[in-house]
Amino acid sequence: MNKMIITEAKLFLREPAGPIFAILLPLGLLLGLGSIPGFREPSAELGGQRVIDTQLPGMMVILSVATMALSALPAVLVTYRESGVLRRLSTTPMPPLRLLVAQVINNVAVAVLAAALLVGLGNVFLGVALPGNPLAFVGVFLLGSASVFGLGLLIAAVAPSTKSAAGIGSLLMFPLLFVAGMWIPREMLPTLVQRIGDFLPLSPFAQALRDTWAGHAPQPLHLVVMAATLLVTGALSARLFRWE
Repeated sequence: MNKMIITEAKLFLREPAGPIFAILLPLGLLLGLGSIPGFREPSAELGGQRVIDTQLPGMMVILSVATMALSALPAVLVTYRESGVLRRLSTTPMPPLRLLVAQVINNVAVAVLAAALLVGLGNVFLGVALPGNPLAFVGVFLLGSASVFGLGLLIAAVAPSTKSAAGIGSLLMFPLLFVAGMWIPREMLPTLVQRIGDFLPLSPFAQALRDTWAGHAPQPLHLVVMAATLLVTGALSARLFRWE
């Protein structure tokens, strides 16, 4: 298994555009938007809190995870299917499932690196406080990431081609980011949109990160939605995934 992970990591690094994009885009947005004076001043809409403290860090973490899970991972797996890699693996003693595990591990590693850089550099350069409830923050990050990667595996399971995988990923990612508060703070969205977002994968992930960043415990509903998303997408992915 370790050899498979290392091999996939080497292939991963031969075309690093996706991982670099998933790291540098959120980091650049955090540092760039965080330098705008309006984002560093208390906001009445956010109860007197700063956007840089309550919105940007968590949303940039979400953006990094979503980019790897909904864009990079499905594209690679569908490409492997189209090129016959998965079919050839199915005829060898190496279980194809190990390839999926190796891909998920490498993609999650990039998301973890991006999150660490966002937290660390945000604190150093913008004065963003470190997560007030670090253990809960790590737990939420792992559960939320797993739920989003489960959605990515489901895309890989049903997408008939690499182009369609990219299209499905984008079609899901941007609306999910919107209702999670990526471009407009969630508090400013219509109430109906907020309620719908509560039952979609990224909104509970974003809100739970914000809660733990502020030192609070995550809300049970958010944890239940993320766990349910992981279970449902995992079961569907296992049932629908095609090796050829």
